Parts: sequence; structure tokens; C-alpha cells
Amino acid sequence: MTEDTKKENTDVSCESKEHNTNKMSAVTKIGDPVQNALGDFGWWQFWITFALSLLKFPIAWHQLAIIFLGAKSSFQCDVDNKTALLNNTDRCSFRDPLTHNIEPCQKFIYDRSIFHETIITEWDLVCGRFQLANISQSVFMFGVLIGNVLFGMFSDKFGRKIPMMFAIVLLLVAGVGTSLAPWYALFLPLRFLTALAIGGLMISSFVLTMEVVGGKWRTVVSTLHHIPFNLGHMSLALISYMIRDWRQFQLAITLPALFFFTYWWVIPESPRWLLAVGKEKQARKILITGAKQNNRKLDGDFEKALNNQPRNTVGENKGNLFDLFRTANLRKKTLAVFFNWFVCGLCFYGLAQYMGEIGGNIFVNVASSGFIELPGAFLCIYLMEKFGRRNTLLSANLVTAVACILITFLPQNSEVEHFKFILASLGIVGSSIAFPTIYLFSGELFPTVVRNVGVGSASMCARIGSIIAPFVSSLGVLNVYLPPMVFGTVPLVGAVLCLLLPETKGVQLPETIEDGELFGLKTKPTITTKTAENGAQNVGFVADEQL
Repeated sequence: MTEDTKKENTDVSCESKEHNTNKMSAVTKIGDPVQNALGDFGWWQFWITFALSLLKFPIAWHQLAIIFLGAKSSFQCDVDNKTALLNNTDRCSFRDPLTHNIEPCQKFIYDRSIFHETIITEWDLVCGRFQLANISQSVFMFGVLIGNVLFGMFSDKFGRKIPMMFAIVLLLVAGVGTSLAPWYALFLPLRFLTALAIGGLMISSFVLTMEVVGGKWRTVVSTLHHIPFNLGHMSLALISYMIRDWRQFQLAITLPALFFFTYWWVIPESPRWLLAVGKEKQARKILITGAKQNNRKLDGDFEKALNNQPRNTVGENKGNLFDLFRTANLRKKTLAVFFNWFVCGLCFYGLAQYMGEIGGNIFVNVASSGFIELPGAFLCIYLMEKFGRRNTLLSANLVTAVACILITFLPQNSEVEHFKFILASLGIVGSSIAFPTIYLFSGELFPTVVRNVGVGSASMCARIGSIIAPFVSSLGVLNVYLPPMVFGTVPLVGAVLCLLLPETKGVQLPETIEDGELFGLKTKPTITTKTAENGAQNVGFVADEQL
């Protein structure tokens, strides 16, 4: 290659980078119609985000329902007085009085003092069938995984509201059907459909929440959005305490979905998505309504910003999952984000189960687990705003890692069980900080055109971690130190990978795939200089025209 050719290519590369930098800052110069109309946060955003956060209650109830649906009860083989059990401790076999052969037990007597009926007692999921209860939860988590991806793509194509409402309908139908299932073979696919709906609600409600809030309020709202999940975790114990039959319990956590039908009239479509696909008339109507409720007057800046929106076709706004892996820098960031989602799913659900093995009242244990998560969620708000997203995620992973590794240095005796509980609780606090952080962090890292599918696919990695978590907890059968060692090592790797990610707080965020590749490289980021009326402005979402 000649020197002239090299110089020409270098000039083209520089022009390309300059073009993308100008493109990313163009919105800031022109103004964002959503921010001009609504501001960063007002009463309109408050009621919408509050309503969307309530969806976290059924999400928590159904995700954690297996704790009570498949609660273990003491049992023994149901035999008559003439039939002898194989031995005093055997519960699965008996000796036939005629042939003296050892036969598997066909009927069982259960201790119903705590739970009147569970899927285990109704379908005899004990002895050789004991893994079926665990399989039902694995199938559920797999359904959530698929729901995250499918509804992520549906939301990018059909908007945020319609997929969310479809998920609510599916939740009601599948949830009621689950409570009426006469056989385990039908119970399993209905649980899978319920999980699809839960996965859809998780991704569509969160993205819609992030699209109506701006400035530093995005950090606060994105974290508070998860608080109802913790409250749902706690309230699940109360619901189960009052309703001890699994079918009635399943109905109790499903029927509240009827209330969410009202969201068709309460929740608007995302004005950012409408602008992205060229539906300016619908977006204008929503923005005018929101501005009125926020007591904001629309001036010439709003009309100017609205008229200067890029006129892109629907096809030009779309990206797919493979776009995240086409270039080196974007691929590196995507893999680091995916692994940190895996860490969150593995450690959060794994440590919650690990704490349950310490013993105690099942209702108190579940309620306590939900309560322990609350301090981390509130602390997350301060940490993300003060130290940024990357440092908060890195520190949360380190807290979980150190707490779990320290457990491996404790001797195995009853005198130090309270120390083990404290360290495991500290690990859960770390995970409860990491989860909302990675939600917001990944939403800001992925380019606009693939944000939904990116966050949905990343959330899928958390589901993989949650599927594996019970198996990691069961490693204690081989060695009691293996579970805390795994729960400590994995977040340590996640913390190291955080160093590969750029900080997103207060900088202009990527819109296109090309912007995503340039974002985080050794170039000076575009820092916002305008001060929002309700806190420091985060241009990354406020000026997002294609989300």
C-alpha cells in the first residue's frame, strides 16, 4: 500500500469518527422534544413509573412461588399393620409380607401440619420422583429467559405497551390454568407459559420506565423500580402463611393481574419509540398531555426539536443481537455485561437458597431474605450517583466475593453459624446492589437501536445463572466449602471484567451500532453542560431519539 493510500484511508477514518462525534452531539444542540416537553421528572412520570413498578409484585411472586408450591414435608410410606418397612429410616420401600421381596412404596403419608397441600404431596414428588419439583423451577427460569429475549424483540418492533399488555393477559390465563392443572404433565407447560409472561413484563416495563425519565432521576427511578420486587418477596411469605393450599395460593398470586388490565388506559406508549418509528402525531399527543400534567409550557424549543427529529424508516432503526458481536470493542463490552448479568443471577438466587439451608421457620426465612435486600437497593441509589455505574457494580461484586470467600475460612460447627449468616447476608446485600446497577448500566451501554434486545439478551444470562444456582448450592454434599467458594470466585471475575467497561454517568450515549463501537474508546466523551430543572442531566437517555 502506498503512502498516499495510507494517508487517504487515515483521513477517511478521521472524518468518520468526527462525523459520529458530531452525530452524537447533534441532538444536544438541537434539543430533545421529550425532555423539552416533560422535563426530567414530574408528576406525569411519577404516576407512570409508580404504576409500572407495581408489576414487580407478580414478577416476584411467580419467580419465587416454588418455595411454597413445592415446599418439602416429612413423609413416610403408607403401609398396613401387616406390612413391614425395610428399616426404621427407609421411607421409599417396604417388604412384602407374602413374597418378602423389597418393593417400592406406592402411597405416602405426609405431615400436613404446615402445608395442607403442595405439588409434592398431591403428585407424590418424593423418592424416585423428587427431582420433578426442581425441574419445574428450572423450566420456569428457562421460560423467563425465553420471555426476556422474545419480548425484547417484540418491544423493539411493536412498541413497549402492546407486548406488555399481551404479557399481562398471558400471565392471567397461564397462571389460572396452572392452579387448575390436574396432572404434573400439564402443570409443567403452564408454568413455562407463565414464565414467558413474567419475562415479558420484566423487560417491557423496565425499558418503558427508563424512556420516560431523564437526568439523575433515571438513577433513582431505575433503582426504586426494583423495590416492589423486594416487597413482593417479603409479602409472599405472608400470602403463603394465610393460604396453605398450593392451588389457592397460585390463584392468590395470579388474580391481581386483573388489576393490571387497567394499564391499557393508564400507561401510554413510549413517546421516544413513537418518534423513532416516525409516529410523530401520536408522540405529540402524549407529550402535550404529559407537559400539561407537569405544568410545563410548550414553547418554540419544543416545536423546533420535534421538527428536527431525524426521519428514519422503521427498518433503519432496527438492529439485532448479532450486531452486538460484529465489532471488537462492542463485542468486548457485550461479553463483559453478559457475564456480570450471569453473576447477578447466580449469586442472588444461589445465596438466597444457601441462606435457607441454615434452618429455621420457612415463613420467617423468606420474609427475612426479602427484607435483607432492601438496604442494598436504597444504598445503590447513592452509590451510582456518587461513584458512577461501573465503580458501583465493581464494588458490589467485590463485597459479594469477599463475604462468600470468608465463609470458607469458618469452621463447621454450630458456634459460628451466626457468622455464616451475617456473611451470607452481606453477600446478598452486594447482589441486591449489583442487580439494579447492571440493569441501568447495560441499558446505557447498549446502542439505542438494539437496546431492548441487548438488555433482554443480557437478562437471559441472569436466568442461566439462576438455573445453575441450585446445583451450585447442592455442591455442599461433596464439600461444604464448595458453594461459598463458587459464589465468591464468580463475582470476583465479574469485578475484573468491569474494568473493561466505560463509565456512562453524565456522558452522551451511543445511538447507532457504529456509535456503540466508538463508545468507550480512548476518545474524549461528550459531557453534558446543560443543567436540567430536576437534577443533573444525563444526555444519554434524555436525547435518545431512536429508543
